[in-house]
Amino acid sequence: MRTVRIAKVVLNIGVGASGERLEKAVKLLENMSGQTPSVRNAKSTIRGFGIHRGEPIAAMVTLRGRKALELLNRLLDARGRRILERSFDNRGNVSFGIKEHIDIPGMKYDPEIGIFGMDVSVSLERPGYRVARRRRARSSVGKDHVVSREDAINFFRTQLNVEVAQEIG
Repeated sequence: MRTVRIAKVVLNIGVGASGERLEKAVKLLENMSGQTPSVRNAKSTIRGFGIHRGEPIAAMVTLRGRKALELLNRLLDARGRRILERSFDNRGNVSFGIKEHIDIPGMKYDPEIGIFGMDVSVSLERPGYRVARRRRARSSVGKDHVVSREDAINFFRTQLNVEVAQEIG
Protein backbone atom coordinates (compact mmCIF):
# COMPACT_ATOMS: atom_id res chain seq x y z
CA MET A 1 0.00 0.00 0.00
CA ARG A 2 3.02 2.32 0.35
CA THR A 3 4.21 2.00 -3.25
CA VAL A 4 4.00 5.21 -5.26
CA ARG A 5 2.55 5.09 -8.78
CA ILE A 6 1.60 7.48 -11.56
CA ALA A 7 -2.06 8.44 -11.26
CA LYS A 8 -2.24 10.56 -14.41
CA VAL A 9 -0.29 12.67 -16.87
CA VAL A 10 -1.97 15.82 -18.20
CA LEU A 11 -0.74 17.60 -21.35
CA ASN A 12 -1.91 21.17 -21.90
CA ILE A 13 -1.34 23.50 -24.84
CA GLY A 14 -2.51 27.06 -24.20
CA VAL A 15 -2.94 28.82 -27.53
CA GLY A 16 -4.61 31.99 -26.27
CA ALA A 17 -7.06 32.30 -29.15
CA SER A 18 -9.66 30.21 -30.91
CA GLY A 19 -9.54 29.31 -34.57
CA GLU A 20 -7.07 27.53 -36.79
CA ARG A 21 -4.16 27.54 -34.34
CA LEU A 22 -6.30 25.86 -31.65
CA GLU A 23 -7.40 23.19 -34.15
CA LYS A 24 -3.73 22.49 -34.93
CA ALA A 25 -2.97 22.13 -31.21
CA VAL A 26 -5.88 19.68 -30.85
CA LYS A 27 -4.56 17.67 -33.80
CA LEU A 28 -1.06 17.56 -32.29
CA LEU A 29 -2.31 16.32 -28.91
CA GLU A 30 -4.41 13.69 -30.64
CA ASN A 31 -1.39 12.46 -32.62
CA MET A 32 0.79 12.35 -29.48
CA SER A 33 -1.64 10.65 -27.13
CA GLY A 34 -3.99 8.64 -29.34
CA GLN A 35 -6.94 10.16 -27.48
CA THR A 36 -9.38 12.96 -28.27
CA PRO A 37 -8.28 16.16 -26.49
CA SER A 38 -10.65 18.40 -24.58
CA VAL A 39 -10.96 22.08 -25.55
CA ARG A 40 -10.87 24.55 -22.64
CA ASN A 41 -12.59 27.94 -22.53
CA ALA A 42 -11.43 31.27 -21.09
CA LYS A 43 -12.74 31.92 -17.58
CA SER A 44 -12.72 35.71 -17.88
CA THR A 45 -12.36 38.49 -20.45
CA ILE A 46 -8.90 40.03 -20.87
CA ARG A 47 -9.14 43.01 -23.24
CA GLY A 48 -5.38 43.50 -23.52
CA PHE A 49 -4.98 40.02 -25.02
CA GLY A 50 -8.24 40.07 -26.98
CA ILE A 51 -9.67 37.13 -25.03
CA HIS A 52 -13.40 36.93 -24.33
CA ARG A 53 -15.08 34.92 -21.56
CA GLY A 54 -16.17 31.50 -22.83
CA GLU A 55 -13.91 31.59 -25.90
CA PRO A 56 -11.98 28.33 -26.54
CA ILE A 57 -8.28 29.08 -25.92
CA ALA A 58 -6.57 25.80 -24.94
CA ALA A 59 -6.53 22.05 -25.46
CA MET A 60 -5.66 19.34 -22.95
CA VAL A 61 -5.59 15.58 -22.68
CA THR A 62 -5.32 13.26 -19.65
CA LEU A 63 -3.50 9.94 -19.85
CA ARG A 64 -3.58 7.12 -17.30
CA GLY A 65 -1.99 3.72 -16.90
CA ARG A 66 0.51 2.28 -19.38
CA LYS A 67 -0.07 5.04 -21.96
CA ALA A 68 0.80 7.66 -19.36
CA LEU A 69 4.07 5.95 -18.42
CA GLU A 70 5.15 5.49 -22.07
CA LEU A 71 4.46 9.12 -22.97
CA LEU A 72 6.04 10.40 -19.75
CA ASN A 73 9.27 8.58 -20.59
CA ARG A 74 9.33 10.25 -24.02
CA LEU A 75 8.63 13.66 -22.48
CA LEU A 76 11.40 13.19 -19.93
CA ASP A 77 13.80 12.27 -22.75
CA ALA A 78 12.91 15.57 -24.41
CA ARG A 79 13.92 17.32 -21.16
CA GLY A 80 17.20 15.42 -20.96
CA ARG A 81 15.92 13.45 -17.95
CA ARG A 82 16.36 16.53 -15.71
CA ILE A 83 13.71 18.25 -13.61
CA LEU A 84 14.21 21.12 -11.20
CA GLU A 85 13.48 20.44 -7.54
CA ARG A 86 11.11 23.41 -7.40
CA SER A 87 8.84 21.66 -9.95
CA PHE A 88 7.61 19.30 -7.20
CA ASP A 89 4.80 20.33 -4.85
CA ASN A 90 3.96 19.01 -1.37
CA ARG A 91 1.24 16.57 -2.52
CA GLY A 92 3.14 14.42 -5.02
CA ASN A 93 2.56 16.46 -8.18
CA VAL A 94 5.21 17.49 -10.70
CA SER A 95 4.92 20.03 -13.51
CA PHE A 96 7.35 20.96 -16.25
CA GLY A 97 7.28 22.44 -19.71
CA ILE A 98 8.36 21.35 -23.16
CA LYS A 99 9.47 24.30 -25.35
CA GLU A 100 8.98 22.62 -28.73
CA HIS A 101 7.12 19.39 -29.37
CA ILE A 102 9.65 18.37 -32.03
CA ASP A 103 12.16 17.75 -29.19
CA ILE A 104 10.08 14.72 -28.13
CA PRO A 105 11.49 11.45 -29.53
CA GLY A 106 9.26 10.07 -32.27
CA MET A 107 7.68 13.44 -33.12
CA LYS A 108 8.47 14.94 -36.49
CA TYR A 109 7.94 18.45 -37.79
CA ASP A 110 4.71 18.81 -39.78
CA PRO A 111 4.41 22.13 -41.67
CA GLU A 112 0.61 21.90 -41.46
CA ILE A 113 0.71 21.88 -37.64
CA GLY A 114 3.76 24.04 -36.89
CA ILE A 115 5.61 24.05 -33.55
CA PHE A 116 3.92 24.12 -30.15
CA GLY A 117 5.16 24.14 -26.58
CA MET A 118 3.22 22.42 -23.83
CA ASP A 119 2.83 22.04 -20.10
CA VAL A 120 3.08 18.58 -18.54
CA SER A 121 1.61 17.80 -15.12
CA VAL A 122 2.18 14.45 -13.44
CA SER A 123 0.14 13.36 -10.44
CA LEU A 124 1.44 10.58 -8.17
CA GLU A 125 -0.60 8.51 -5.73
CA ARG A 126 -0.57 5.39 -3.60
CA PRO A 127 -3.08 2.53 -3.67
CA GLY A 128 -6.09 3.53 -1.60
CA TYR A 129 -6.60 7.03 -3.03
CA ARG A 130 -9.93 5.82 -4.40
CA VAL A 131 -11.55 6.60 -1.04
CA ALA A 132 -11.29 10.31 -1.88
CA ARG A 133 -12.88 9.90 -5.34
CA ARG A 134 -15.61 7.33 -4.85
CA ARG A 135 -19.25 8.37 -4.69
CA ARG A 136 -20.44 6.33 -1.70
CA ALA A 137 -18.74 6.62 1.72
CA ARG A 138 -16.23 9.20 0.49
CA SER A 139 -13.39 9.92 2.88
CA SER A 140 -10.16 11.86 2.93
CA VAL A 141 -6.74 10.32 2.46
CA GLY A 142 -4.78 10.23 5.71
CA LYS A 143 -1.79 12.55 6.01
CA ASP A 144 0.62 9.62 6.45
CA HIS A 145 -0.65 8.08 3.20
CA VAL A 146 -0.38 11.23 1.03
CA VAL A 147 2.60 11.27 -1.35
CA SER A 148 5.08 13.81 0.02
CA ARG A 149 7.54 15.92 -1.95
CA GLU A 150 10.43 13.67 -0.89
CA ASP A 151 8.50 10.54 -1.95
CA ALA A 152 7.83 12.09 -5.37
CA ILE A 153 11.46 13.11 -5.86
CA ASN A 154 12.60 9.63 -4.80
CA PHE A 155 10.11 7.99 -7.22
CA PHE A 156 11.39 10.06 -10.14
CA ARG A 157 15.02 9.32 -9.26
CA THR A 158 14.64 5.56 -8.77
CA GLN A 159 11.79 4.50 -11.07
CA LEU A 160 12.22 6.93 -13.97
CA ASN A 161 16.00 7.62 -13.77
CA VAL A 162 15.51 11.39 -13.62
CA GLU A 163 18.13 13.76 -12.25
CA VAL A 164 16.47 16.19 -9.86
CA ALA A 165 18.56 19.37 -9.93
CA GLN A 166 18.62 22.35 -7.57
CA GLU A 167 19.04 24.93 -10.33
CA ILE A 168 19.65 25.04 -14.06
CA GLY A 169 23.29 24.63 -14.89
